[in-house]
Amino acid sequence: MNDSALELPEGYDNKFPIRIRGLTNAFGDYVVHDALDLDVRQGEILGVVGGSGTGKSVLMRSIIGLQFPREGDIEVFGQNITDAEPDEVIGVRNRWGVLFQGGALFSTLTVAENVQVPLKQFYPELDQTLLDEIARYKTVLTGLPAEAASKFPSELSGGMKKRAGLARALSLDPELLFLDEPTAGLDPIGAAKFDELTRELTDTLGLTVFLITHDLDTLYAICDRVAVLADKKVIAVGTIPELLETDHPWIQEYFNGPRSRAAAKSHEGADDRRKALDKPQAGRA
Repeated sequence: MNDSALELPEGYDNKFPIRIRGLTNAFGDYVVHDALDLDVRQGEILGVVGGSGTGKSVLMRSIIGLQFPREGDIEVFGQNITDAEPDEVIGVRNRWGVLFQGGALFSTLTVAENVQVPLKQFYPELDQTLLDEIARYKTVLTGLPAEAASKFPSELSGGMKKRAGLARALSLDPELLFLDEPTAGLDPIGAAKFDELTRELTDTLGLTVFLITHDLDTLYAICDRVAVLADKKVIAVGTIPELLETDHPWIQEYFNGPRSRAAAKSHEGADDRRKALDKPQAGRA
């Protein structure tokens, strides 16, 4: 749907769709982030981890404009969106999709109608026939049967709700995809299938994915790099082997625990893509 070209700022080379500098988020006297910095590379799945209260979802909400930081700059596609008016970043906002925890579907709308919500917001000129066709396509794209488009959220299983929410997140053909705990509440088989879908869609559609998760299997299976939130900052970013070389106690406890070792063993050989991460990527304009 992104047929209108985004006017990219001069000098922006598309290597880092998201760049954050000096980000400070606070609720009253409680400081969540203090001078946080982070770069997200084009085409990667970046896993974001951290203990409870480290502000993973707050960070995502800051990037998509739902949380206004106290200080700092957030650039998306080279455009600073921190203090911009909504109309000034309309060309940026329709280039990302968001899957919130639990899917966050509108309960009184069918799956198709949920998928159509962003389309109607950004492309009000589209007729209903085309809207229905797009909604059906996005529904099937996420692995749901075509007939799921006419169902209400209450008629779906937990896994189907996640896929329906993903279909809505993909409705505008985004370049950036934000996923907040996408496998939470799913059984191991359902979680693994959702991970496979995320990897497939990322590679097929050329997405850049910002993925908040606690799921160690997800980190080992599909994430190109992992950003660790602690001490009110991003204390480290890298592949899991690179993170294991750091001496921060939380990182060592998280990635050297028995559950992490089991996840690592079950996903041996999944590092081929990560090894090529720093190589030039053809076709990534």
